[in-house]
Amino acid sequence: MRGRERAARLIVQKFGGTSVEDSPALERVAAIVSRALAQRPVVIVSAMGHTTDRLVQALECAVVGDEAGGLERIARIRRDTFSVVEQFFGRDAQRIGSQVEPHFVELERMVRAVTALRLVPAASRDQFLSQGEFISSAIATAALVLYGMPAVLRDPREIVITDDRFGRARPDQPEIEKRARDQVTVLAEQGKIPVLGGFVGGTRSGQTTTLGRGGSDYSAALVAAAVGAAAVEIWTDVDGMMTADPQTVAGARVIERISSEEASELAYFGARVLHPLTLAPAIEKGIPVRVRNSRRPEVAGTEILPTVPADGHPIRSIAFKKGITTVDIVTSRMLMASGFLRRLFDVFARHDTAVDMVATSEISVSVTVDDVARLTEIRRELEEIASVEVASGRAIVCLVGQNLKFTPGVASRIFRAVEKVNVLMISQGASRRNFSFVIDEKDVEETVRRLHQEFFE
Repeated sequence: MRGRERAARLIVQKFGGTSVEDSPALERVAAIVSRALAQRPVVIVSAMGHTTDRLVQALECAVVGDEAGGLERIARIRRDTFSVVEQFFGRDAQRIGSQVEPHFVELERMVRAVTALRLVPAASRDQFLSQGEFISSAIATAALVLYGMPAVLRDPREIVITDDRFGRARPDQPEIEKRARDQVTVLAEQGKIPVLGGFVGGTRSGQTTTLGRGGSDYSAALVAAAVGAAAVEIWTDVDGMMTADPQTVAGARVIERISSEEASELAYFGARVLHPLTLAPAIEKGIPVRVRNSRRPEVAGTEILPTVPADGHPIRSIAFKKGITTVDIVTSRMLMASGFLRRLFDVFARHDTAVDMVATSEISVSVTVDDVARLTEIRRELEEIASVEVASGRAIVCLVGQNLKFTPGVASRIFRAVEKVNVLMISQGASRRNFSFVIDEKDVEETVRRLHQEFFE
């Protein structure tokens, strides 16, 4: 029992890319971690700033044979990184720089290899993209040490064990718990601060994997669940989860408390503060998640709990997701035909493509997808059994709240607010907490502003 009590005192602090992007940001991280020393922090960091986006661009250049373009993007990351190192570490900059330089050498080597092959094996892609987290975690560890804290760098590939589904690896939670006890909990009980890069995992055979874009949040929840943490703190560049995207709605407000189910709906349907899978490992263990602003640490942020009492407002927040494609499948064969829908969705499953929304009638089915990588093959198979129409440039708008399904008048208020917008598809009955509809991308910002005015202003 005593060991479990000690473990429960740990707190996992995850810092996003904007929270480690430059010298002032690193200073803020050091201050935040130092204030949490009594809680035995475990620190997880994303790649610095826009590093991952630039790494993706470098790969895109290399795969089409543009070696110079790929190397230039790596050089740009190196220049920006070493500029931060020089500003923050001063006389120690050369020593810190020598610790991260091997990662840039590896990136250059891989750009040349991809250029020669004109393809990127999935395993190589994960190895390439993970370098951003390796670089940022080494720098963050050195920053904490500079401020007198006993930080120790740990390789996430030795802790976050996954399968070999490269790009979207699935964690092996029992193995993660075992590894975390040995490499995280023991260190924390010794008064040290384990630091590791998020987003990255490893197979049992030692191959590098990634958890998908935004996976650093997922890493934080997985580690928190594994060590029985008291809380997970997601440090980002906004004050918490908001009633809408503050870049779209100037009057968006911070949500003080929200249930895990509501937060999951918002995360999946476009709220960019959290990774959609973040909450599950932590919430299953009863661990609260707090979303806070590293630039304004005095703000309490948003606390995400298993359940939250109703506050009298039907809508908690409005989210949206662009880049949506609708697929309309029409055939008279499905009329009164059992098993037809299963056959249809088997096509999407075989091509590993998730469906967001579904609407059906007697002879048609409409679905939305945000991953179109396999859509050509999917369409080809579907056209063997039905007429298929595909339309891109769509967006999903999602309103989340408690018991929306059983709250009279909500739908009328929604459609009154968006009466001038062409609604292409609607989904409400499957969830008590979610009312979603599809519109053209060009209408999404104005639609969200009108909805926010209706329900919050």
